[in-house]
Amino acid sequence: MQALTTRQVLMLVALTIVWGLNWPVMKVGVTGYPPLTFRALSLWIGTPLLGLGLLALRIPLRVPRPYWGALFWLGVTNMFVWHALMVLAVQALSSGRAAILGYSMPIFSAVIGALFFGERLRARAWGGVAAAALGVLLLLWHELSNMAGRPVGVLLALAGAATWAVGTQKMRRHTIPVPTPTIVFWMTAMSMLIMTALSATFEHARWAAPTPPVWGAILYNGLLIFAVAQVVWFTLARALPPVASSLSVMLIPILGVFSGAWWLGEALHWQDWAAMGLMVLAIASVLWPQRPVTTP
Repeated sequence: MQALTTRQVLMLVALTIVWGLNWPVMKVGVTGYPPLTFRALSLWIGTPLLGLGLLALRIPLRVPRPYWGALFWLGVTNMFVWHALMVLAVQALSSGRAAILGYSMPIFSAVIGALFFGERLRARAWGGVAAAALGVLLLLWHELSNMAGRPVGVLLALAGAATWAVGTQKMRRHTIPVPTPTIVFWMTAMSMLIMTALSATFEHARWAAPTPPVWGAILYNGLLIFAVAQVVWFTLARALPPVASSLSVMLIPILGVFSGAWWLGEALHWQDWAAMGLMVLAIASVLWPQRPVTTP
């Protein structure tokens, strides 16, 4: 439970804004357009830009061959499964509800860390996880009555969140001797190739030229999400304690819910407002510095 530096706080604020606004952006992008194709096009824009940026910064791209297997599984758990399942879930659900389901990840991450990675969490951290869990349940209040009609979207989002939680734990513990941006680049490149193959296999008959709004969503994702935000997230996830790096971005679904309501006209209810307070409480329980222990 460590205090954040000013730089880490600024990175979290930027990440919250970019990822939070992306939920209604993605909804616009996949409404009437094949979701896997949307994701593949975004990756084809973001991956080369990310690679060029790393080369300009003189960050090496080489990964020693003995670590290719570990890199592959990091990519599967942190990026490919998450992005594939969530873009399908966004098409089936409202953007705000998809955001809330996706960001149930911290709950999965805390429990997985305690059960399988030997992490010891303070009572205050568990209280934050509980508050976040209650917030998720409140925000899903109106979705529960619709689950009989849309169970696939809900299950896809939860499966993506659980897989990302495993990836977050693995990312903190990997021993690949290369900079984090290098790992992010190769995970992104792998996801680009796999998503392209899936798009060609399942959506080829639906391929069409994107409309201007869809192009805007594709460019937003390619430029900001894949070329910038991914590096920021994995840098934080690598450097901070797992619960802090997870719950610290719980404002993202809140921003997703309210930006979706403002932009797309998605209805808000009292549960949304109550959940926002619980999410803020969850963040404070993790990020508020511990009182230093004084010795007599």
